Amino acid sequence: MKRPWLGPLLLGVALPGRTETLRIPLGQQGDAGTPQPLPGDSRSQVLERFGLPDREHPPVGRPAIRRWDHRDFSVYFENDRVLDAVREPRRPVSSP
Repeated sequence: MKRPWLGPLLLGVALPGRTETLRIPLGQQGDAGTPQPLPGDSRSQVLERFGLPDREHPPVGRPAIRRWDHRDFSVYFENDRVLDAVREPRRPVSSP
């Protein structure tokens, strides 16, 4: 016995879905409001806008890639131009 209505009926039935909750620790969520250098900015523009870095790493590889560490982010340069800027995760302060 054929039941042509059974197929469309089964396709229209809502099956219970499975959901997942993504939890990102507070220190790793990032702050979209914190300004950062933009790709293509020059090193002089970064110095002018953000000041001296806390740490400068020596160039590595060819072409030379440099990294400057500022308080809240690191900047990666290829020659004199920004490749990318990455926010540094804030480490939780441990209490004694």
